[in-house]
Amino acid sequence: MTRGRTSLRYASPMAGPDRNRRRWLTPPVAGIGAASLLSDAGHEIPTALLPSFLVSTLGAPAAALGLIEGMADGLSGMARLAGGALADDPHRRREIAIGGYATTAVISGLIGIATSVWQVGVLRVGAWVARGLRVPSRNALLADATPPETYGRAYGFERAMDNLGAIIGPLLALVLVALVGIRSAILISVIPGLLAAGAIMFAIKRLPRLQRRDRQRLKLRVRETLTGPLRRIMVGISAFELGNLAATLMILRATELLAPSHGTRGATELAILLYVSYNLAATLASIPAGRMADRRGSIRVLRLGVALFGASYAGFAVSGPNLLVLLIVFVVAGVAIGCVETAEHSTVASLSATEARGSAFGILAGVQSFGNLAASSIAGVLWTVVSASTAFWYAATWMLIALISLALPPTGKETLDRSSQ
Repeated sequence: MTRGRTSLRYASPMAGPDRNRRRWLTPPVAGIGAASLLSDAGHEIPTALLPSFLVSTLGAPAAALGLIEGMADGLSGMARLAGGALADDPHRRREIAIGGYATTAVISGLIGIATSVWQVGVLRVGAWVARGLRVPSRNALLADATPPETYGRAYGFERAMDNLGAIIGPLLALVLVALVGIRSAILISVIPGLLAAGAIMFAIKRLPRLQRRDRQRLKLRVRETLTGPLRRIMVGISAFELGNLAATLMILRATELLAPSHGTRGATELAILLYVSYNLAATLASIPAGRMADRRGSIRVLRLGVALFGASYAGFAVSGPNLLVLLIVFVVAGVAIGCVETAEHSTVASLSATEARGSAFGILAGVQSFGNLAASSIAGVLWTVVSASTAFWYAATWMLIALISLALPPTGKETLDRSSQ
């Protein structure tokens, strides 16, 4: 075997100006991005309306929302691992992607006709399991749709579309509730969800045709995935995810800080606007982050995102009821998530073996899901028992640990690129 160029940058090397000019926004990439935008816009409608639907319409206690969301997130994490094993098969990943988008849309929309809390719970969990199953397949399909030297821009575009959907969805929910009420608004959310399934079908039809062959054995390829530099990078990613708090905790922090001077309702409205600024920053940062990943290496973008998150969490820990300061820390956090998610996906695509790419994305998605659950749960306890500042310092500490892990120099074996392993 010949030795390839070193992969200290953890992105596929580029071979000259012709590759820099290679077109990356192909019809399949555009289709996958559109699917992410439409799907997020669709399922964010019931997500935004779920608290009011459960408490006001069905008369459920607030604890029911926490139980349903906790079960949905936990099972979604398990589904992502299973989805990774399914996505290793190029034929199966196409079927899972289409079925996952369609199933998520239909089941989420059916929440609008639920008449009891248990029905809402079953439907919400079912929708999140379908969503979890499709995630590795979508990410693997995106790697199929673009050359390695443009992974950063392709994944940055997909993340930008996903974040844009997270902005559009709640705004659509507000409009629809005013026009047709909560139940009908949730039912209508099936439309953008089914359009997302159509968009992923459009993307798949424009991918190269696969040869007929036997199905691969269903197996999560952990050993094949966690080899070479990817193993050590996943340690750093795991440390980051253990401190990656749910955005709802940032919203709660802003609400508590602003309530004394703006009242509860005013503070809530301002906190929601701050959250919109977070999603807008993430949307605008994702494609530039991908471009930087392609040119400078995705590991550098990952480090930048982790460092920005650390700064943002420190800001949440020490800030007072200053609206401008809160806006800055929300925007910094938004830029950070735009960098981190783009870099995580492009890194895994670049360093995973083609035959185990689905498993690699499944493991990444599982780490993200379970890490976020642990981070938010522990931070919530610290918030209640000690203080909100302690919770955010806890998260900032994990950012420092992740940054140190990602900054460690690679071993001699890790300096070889994927082609030489």
